[in-house]
Amino acid sequence: MTRNVKLIVVVATAGFLAAGAAAAVAAHQDKYALKTADGVAFADFRGYEDWAVVSSARTGEVLKVIVANPTMIKAFRAGVPANGQHFPEGSKVAKLQWKPKKSIEAPFDVDVPDVFTQAFLMEKDSKRFAKSGGWGYAVFNYDPAKDAFAADAAPSDCGNACHTAVKAKDYIFHPYQKR
Repeated sequence: MTRNVKLIVVVATAGFLAAGAAAAVAAHQDKYALKTADGVAFADFRGYEDWAVVSSARTGEVLKVIVANPTMIKAFRAGVPANGQHFPEGSKVAKLQWKPKKSIEAPFDVDVPDVFTQAFLMEKDSKRFAKSGGWGYAVFNYDPAKDAFAADAAPSDCGNACHTAVKAKDYIFHPYQKR
């Protein structure tokens, strides 16, 4: 092979590799670019993966862990909402949901998280969400086959309509659990 042919092969190979890498990066979703029709942006919840746990819950179908941002955790620790006060502006909470599975490692019968399914998000912004008690609601469903999130088409099956039942607790169901 001549030097020019080798150079063409190297350049072509590098081009194919670069194109493949670019396609792989483009295929990886940026969940923080998502936004609901109601204006709740996933980007507003950046860092939720490291927020403090408020509580947990379980239905027959899902395990739930409720986490909150530092603003809301500080309010919980100060006694909100049990003290009759409301959560401050900028409070954010995420209910993270997994399908459960039986642990095959524990020496006792216990369910553990398996497939992540959904992030239900709430943020306090009384100006933007005045019609819903100051809270914005969003549901982002996770598709493990695509490794991607999608904003739920409906505002939420349990948004303000559901949370109105706990209006006296500033629309929050789960209390901050003692440690």
